[in-house]
Amino acid sequence: MRQRQHSDTHKPRPQADGYADLHRRFGWKVPRHFNMAEVCSRRWAADPATASQTAVIACSPDREDRYHGYAELQAQANRLSNALAALGVRRGDRVAIVLPQRFETAVAYMAVLQMGAVGMPLSQLFGPEALEFRLHDSEAVVAICDASTLPALQAVAAQCPLLGHVIAVDAAAPGVLDWSAVLAQEPAKFKAVNTLADEAAVLIYTSGTTGNPKGALIPHRALIGNLTGFVCSQNWFGFDPFDASASSQAVFWSPADWAWTGGLMDALLPTLYFGRTIVGFNGRFAPQTAFELMQRHGVTHTFLFPTALKAMMKAFPTPRGQFTLKLEAIMSAGEAVGDAVFAYCREQLGVTVNEMFGQTEINYIVGNCARLYPAKPGSMGKGYPGHRVAVIDEEGHECPVGVPGDVAVHRLDIHGDPDPIFFLGYWKNEAATKAKFTGDMADSWCRTGDLAVRDADGYLWYQGRSDDVFKAAGYRIGPSEIENCLVKHPAVANAAVVPKPDPERGAVVKAYVVLTPGTTGDEALVASLQAHVKGKLAPYEYPKEIEFVDALPMTTTGKVQRRVLRLKEEERARERAGQRGL
Repeated sequence: MRQRQHSDTHKPRPQADGYADLHRRFGWKVPRHFNMAEVCSRRWAADPATASQTAVIACSPDREDRYHGYAELQAQANRLSNALAALGVRRGDRVAIVLPQRFETAVAYMAVLQMGAVGMPLSQLFGPEALEFRLHDSEAVVAICDASTLPALQAVAAQCPLLGHVIAVDAAAPGVLDWSAVLAQEPAKFKAVNTLADEAAVLIYTSGTTGNPKGALIPHRALIGNLTGFVCSQNWFGFDPFDASASSQAVFWSPADWAWTGGLMDALLPTLYFGRTIVGFNGRFAPQTAFELMQRHGVTHTFLFPTALKAMMKAFPTPRGQFTLKLEAIMSAGEAVGDAVFAYCREQLGVTVNEMFGQTEINYIVGNCARLYPAKPGSMGKGYPGHRVAVIDEEGHECPVGVPGDVAVHRLDIHGDPDPIFFLGYWKNEAATKAKFTGDMADSWCRTGDLAVRDADGYLWYQGRSDDVFKAAGYRIGPSEIENCLVKHPAVANAAVVPKPDPERGAVVKAYVVLTPGTTGDEALVASLQAHVKGKLAPYEYPKEIEFVDALPMTTTGKVQRRVLRLKEEERARERAGQRGL
């Protein structure tokens, strides 16, 4: 009889084959009623033993650090829930949360979720056009912002007729409700809605790197589906199956925007779920800032995407000589880490980085857990316990070892039970929802659109987005491997590889390269970089052309927008063709 357990209790002690044992014994236990805010805040605030524990450390460059406990978090959330109810927000209504990492952001999520409304995270980096699309498409009725995001909201409010109210933190403006005044007039008690586990909790829009953003509707149960990936990627975050006293003072920090799946579902919510402390930094990421924050607050667990790790590696090659760190685990995702960064984390930070993979619609499905099974440098890892993951072809058949295909996760786990990780569907887009799946909706594979190959040990190796892979002179090119190779060169801070249209060969490999500070890009360096790649990869993979740039186009989630660079190359090709025709 297999074990049935909630993801945070009575985990099986791993045997010699920890991975196989976990998968065999693990089964989902999803209650009919479940609410993210209940398990992330209310239960800790209600327990005298945990009510005073720090939930959020709020940091910003211009203010002293502020420590906020779970009791305060819940009391403020209750006041905001009452305020939102008074403004007419009802169960199922969308509330936009346009805030950076700060205490009030955590309050806003807890308030919206416990009243059965749907939180819609929006990045502080969004301009008016991006905000208008999402606010209008989601039919949001209230938006919560601060001084950094209020101007953009005000610029589009008139074009969003259903947006009835804007609440601003630390920002006064005509027609805008003041956060402090609104909360001060409401009671600190609120009767939470007993939501269903399948009920919508979050509406989060995809990054839009391959087309218009789509709103993915995430249910409350998805947090349960996240937990095995979070625990594994953080090397049993806050809970050691070998030593129950270990990691009791775990502190989490990540620069990932709490408006992104990686910041909300991989950092804020799971940290609060375990009753631990999360550092919220309201400021720009910089390598020195990152190391200083981790040192000052004794950060033990973190999520750092590859672009951040690359910058930290280049800025501080030997960080332990300058900073005192308590790191126990590093998770990374968004792009392939590559073995250069992998080696840096292990040798210089003293931690084996756990790469993981997921996406907005089905988060935390594949990854590593160095504590339980070997983390192969550069590998995406293997399917986390509870998720049936495979590499499939266009017909939905599993690909043999070494054959690239689409990473997909099945709706049912290995025991035939529903996997709680799945999103409910795309907001007002049934066609797109159906297109995401192969097979009958109740018994089907959900395609990620990311390509990988599986090795003989079951590890997946990222090959890029299906729309990023291209052919050059008849060869199939995956950009990640070339980019990883380029970053190993001491002159390269970051790189992106795309096809450059070529009339004879269809396309040639082109690299956009960001150089390390103090490095000059010239013909000699181009030749050096080309020779560097030639010496490590296949001859057809070296970049025939290299363009040095100050920065790469990035999404708000830290991913390189190769699509932008591809479009630039296509436009240049059209211009060249037009000039030849004159």
